[in-house]
Amino acid sequence: MRVRLQREVEVAAPAGVVWDYVTDWPRQGEWVPQTRVERLDGAAGVGGRFRAWTGVGPVGFWDPMTITAWERGPDGGGRCEVLHLGTVVKGEGEFAVVARGPEASTFVWAEVVVLPFGRLGAAGWRVARPLVERAIDMGLRRMRDRVEGRAG
Repeated sequence: MRVRLQREVEVAAPAGVVWDYVTDWPRQGEWVPQTRVERLDGAAGVGGRFRAWTGVGPVGFWDPMTITAWERGPDGGGRCEVLHLGTVVKGEGEFAVVARGPEASTFVWAEVVVLPFGRLGAAGWRVARPLVERAIDMGLRRMRDRVEGRAG
């Protein structure tokens, strides 16, 4: 079973500033809860690879990803799609930054993931989804606060 999850946050900063921050993969550890990110190559754009460790201490999992789409707009916004290639997280992810004027933007985080364990996984997702959404929202607010602090 595949599920879609989308969260977004308004940011009082230019789209280019937001884009540069959210696509600086190692910096995601500053705002994505319980996660650290490592680049696997130097590529920025389609074909670039990185991986994220999500967990506490030694308990967690690696989520290797490959960038499958990379678009930048003249307004500084952009869209990046990734393919999750791990054993725990499988599916597609997308980051998008939409300009809302010269000093405002919206950041959108979307995931389409394959739930493991069939019906058991679907039942577990119904319980876990609100917790996952809250954790992502917390991270997005943290990202917003950091970016607005840098832009101001």
